[in-house]
Amino acid sequence: MNSFKTRVLPSVLSADFSKLEEEIRSVEAGPLEILHLDVMDGRFVPNLTFGPFIVKAIDKLSDRILDTHLMVREPAHLVPAFAKAGSDWITVHVEACEDLGATLDVIRDAGAKPGIALNPDTPLARVEEYLGEIHLLLLMTVFPGFGGQEFMAEVVPKIEEAAAIRAKRGYDYLIEVDGGIAPETAGLVTRAGAELLVAGSAVYNHEDRPAAMRAILDAAGA
Repeated sequence: MNSFKTRVLPSVLSADFSKLEEEIRSVEAGPLEILHLDVMDGRFVPNLTFGPFIVKAIDKLSDRILDTHLMVREPAHLVPAFAKAGSDWITVHVEACEDLGATLDVIRDAGAKPGIALNPDTPLARVEEYLGEIHLLLLMTVFPGFGGQEFMAEVVPKIEEAAAIRAKRGYDYLIEVDGGIAPETAGLVTRAGAELLVAGSAVYNHEDRPAAMRAILDAAGA
């Protein structure tokens, strides 16, 4: 059974990779349970980030849950490598998968917990048949590919819809929100039903990262 408590997931993409261990320790000093890893392939999204070797390095540095978000076109063939590297949760985009059900099976077979991500303009109906079998549902509140974008409030009704479906059907998936999350927006998404708040610049742009994480949690009412 999942715990629906509110948690802040710092996005490692916003960290300074020249001192990665120090950057990870700085958030581990706060209320950290889960690290969010943004993997981009330069095809599904225009930006390019990192692969399994970096995930493996982070896994060696931290004992926290690694939540890996694959912004990758047809990601199934890469899933085993990310799972082997230490990814505990692996989330794929419905927009990037020809056969979403088969890709979720690959994630489970690799020993990770599966998640589905939706772009801001993708309706929840497109993945409704899979909601009973996933660990988390990631609702993007910006278009994926770059950090530091402005929060899209028009996604809030989709968060409410996802929470209503979960409650009505007794599903167990976590609702994660990524994009423009800061103290100013945290309350909007938690009131709508989200509990996992991915924050990049709102954490790493501050010298005191634990205080930045607590500020988001306080604003979320946690």
